[in-house]
Order: sequence, then C-alpha cells, then structure tokens
Amino acid sequence: MNLLNIVILAAGKGTRMYSEKPKVLHALAGKPLVQHVLDCAVALRPQQICVVYGHGGEAVPEAMQQYPAKFVIQEPQLGTGHAVQQAMPLLADDGRTLVLYGDVPLIQHSTLHQMQQAGDGLVLLTVNLDNPAGYGRIVRNAQGDVQCIVEEKDASPEQRGIREVNTGILLAPTGKLREWLANLQNNNAQGEYYLTDIVAIAVQQGIAVHTVQPAHEWEIHGINSKAQLAVLERTWQQVEAARLLAHGVTLADPARIDVRGRLNCGRDVEIDIGCIFEGDVTLGDNVRVGAYSIIKHASIAAGTRIAPYSLIDSSEVGANCHIGPYARLRPGTKLHDGVHIGNFVEVKNSEIAANSKANHLSYIGDSTIGSRVNIGAGIITCNYDGANKHRTIIEDDVFIGSATQLVAPVKVGKGATIGAGSTITKDAPAGELTLSRSKQTIVAGWKRPTKKK
Repeated sequence: MNLLNIVILAAGKGTRMYSEKPKVLHALAGKPLVQHVLDCAVALRPQQICVVYGHGGEAVPEAMQQYPAKFVIQEPQLGTGHAVQQAMPLLADDGRTLVLYGDVPLIQHSTLHQMQQAGDGLVLLTVNLDNPAGYGRIVRNAQGDVQCIVEEKDASPEQRGIREVNTGILLAPTGKLREWLANLQNNNAQGEYYLTDIVAIAVQQGIAVHTVQPAHEWEIHGINSKAQLAVLERTWQQVEAARLLAHGVTLADPARIDVRGRLNCGRDVEIDIGCIFEGDVTLGDNVRVGAYSIIKHASIAAGTRIAPYSLIDSSEVGANCHIGPYARLRPGTKLHDGVHIGNFVEVKNSEIAANSKANHLSYIGDSTIGSRVNIGAGIITCNYDGANKHRTIIEDDVFIGSATQLVAPVKVGKGATIGAGSTITKDAPAGELTLSRSKQTIVAGWKRPTKKK
C-alpha cells in the first residue's frame, strides 16, 4: 500500500475568470495554479501523476510538459467523479490514489503527508469554516463517524448549518476507488457524477473513513474568479513575508513585497518597499535592496547595495557592488566584486571584473571588461551590425572618456585612455591615448531649419 498515484483535476473552464486562458494556467506568485499543485505532487514521489484537463485544448499539457505526468482529456465535463474516471485506465490497482485540484494551488506537502499517515481506508481532507457557504458539508453520526458528504445545493437547512466542510482532496485505495466510481449516480441537482458520493458507498461497505485538517485554512482555498485569485495572492505574499521576517530579514513594509519564486536571504538583509523577486533569487549577507527594484533569477553577493528602481535579470553580482538607481542588468551579466553600475546604465551579456565603474547613462553589451576600468558617461558598445552580435574587449586600467562609441569587434588594450567623444572602430593600443574627433569647425552662413507651414 506504499505505492501512490496522484490525480490532478484541471478541466474547469473558469467562466468567472473572463479569460480565454484555462483557469489553471492563471498565475499565482509567478507561476500557473496547476504548476503549484504539480510541484507539491512531485515532492511526494508518486509512481504516477495524471492530470485531467478539458477547456483550452492542449494548452495545459503543453504548458506543463516538463513534468513527469500523463495528461488525459475530460470531454464532456460531467462532474468530479466523471473526471477521476478518465484517469483510472492509467492507474494500477495496487497502492492508493490521491485526488488534488489544479485550482487549489497552495496545498502543502506536510498536509498531504499527514493524510498518508492517517490510516488505511478512505482519507478526507476537511476544514472547519466560520462561513461554509458553497462547500459540501461533512455529515457525521452521533458517534462522530463520517457518514457522507452533502453538496450545498442538495443540503437540508440543518445540514447547511454544519461548519465542517469537504475540501475535495481525498486519498483512497485505488482498487476500491475504481469500484466506487463505477457505482456513482447523477441523481442530484446538477445532474453530475459527484466524487464525494463515494464516501457514502465506502460507509455502506464498512470501509473506515478518516479525516485530516490542514495546518492553514488558505491551503484549501480554490480559485474561481480574478477577485479570489487576488485575495489568495495577497495571502501567500503575507505568508512569504512572515517567513522572511522569521529568518531575520528586515522588510520596510511586509505588506509591500512580492515573491514570485524562491527568495533565499543571508543575515542582515534589508528590503525596502515595493520590491519584486521572481524565480530563484539569492541575496547574500548584508545586501540592501532599494525601493521598487525588480530582481529575477539572480544571485547578489554579500554587502552589495542596490539603489531604488533597479532591474536585475538572470545576472550574477559579486560582493560589495553598487547598483543603480535606475540601473538595468540584463541576462548574461556577471559583475565581480566592487563594481559600480550607476543610474541609467544598461549591461547585457557582459562580464565586468573587480572595481570597475560605469556610473552614468551607458550601454554595455556583449563585452568583457577588466579590473579598475572607468566607463565615462554616455558610452555605448556598438555590438550589433544589423545581422550579428560582436564582442568588445576592454582590458585592465582603461579610462574611456564620455560620449564614446566602441564599434565591435574591438579591443582596448591595458592602461589605454580613450578621449571623450571618440568613435573607436579599430583596436586601441595599451598604455596610449586614442581619440577620433574632427577638428572643431564653424560653418559660416548655416541656418537652423525652420518648421514648414
């Protein structure tokens, strides 16, 4: 009974989302709802994962093709019981089957593990709600044993007063589940085959029905509208903020941070308001991130200061660097220790060695820059010829004057100086002053153009 199958129901259209996109592909915390569920499922190491999809054609399997799952379509959609039936031909009878939902994204591994430990038979995940409206009610007998689940539309007024509700998540012996699904009827208000009806069948057969409750109510919240998605997004961000605070991170305002992936922080990290972290981000000890900065798929080493409104994407930043404000590090950037990248400087696919500086209004693309290089204001590496990219190499201790263009491929030798306003199209020798300017000329009689009427 140790073998585990997981079935994820992801066929809902999501009418209230008012979107052509399948509901389960809408994003929470930076990734699709169903991806959260798949990540949790994979962590349980099941023998089989089956995703039942419907609306949106092949969009769901195409978006999740990186996962070791099988995808089966439910067409037409005749209820949750019918949905699980679509997956049963792919599942062996040995072991147990866990049913999850693609629009219930925040279910936690610890809760599902608790369900696995709850005992043999049928295991239900339930929760007590102050406002149970919309949920199926857990009906128990006088001894407290579960008897059945009654959907709200089919419930009596007395049953609607029950606060313990069904989350839809359950764990059942696979062979028994196959048998129970075959006996489902659709004589209910919706004319659908309810998965929850298997509970009454199990009780009739004398099968033990266990219940488990999640550690957090937000784990079982489903998404049916953009409003619910927005509420759950804020809930999750509060959870992430609490985690960061518990690990010693200083947040200027825990209500104004977005983590859309995994944020790993060292000691004495400080994060100002409005910052967004996407993908895998690592901040080393004593890193400070200024307000409204966006950091994606990046590592920032100890002691680095990121000034407000900086964007760092798929880059590696060394220790004790200064970035921004209004700086942009694009994919492929690697900065060594002590580098300064100032306001309105853009760096792309370039490596800059230790203690070099580009403090103002420059573009550095497809470049390899040495140590102790000074990049003046308004410098551009002209790396694209209209068809191909070319590389610029700047060796150690170079000084490049303002408003210079370096037309790649080009190399500036060690210790060279480039005069301001130069356009460099050939290699500049080491240790020498290189410049290219026309002689200042006064053009007599020239008049500025006027606007035509």
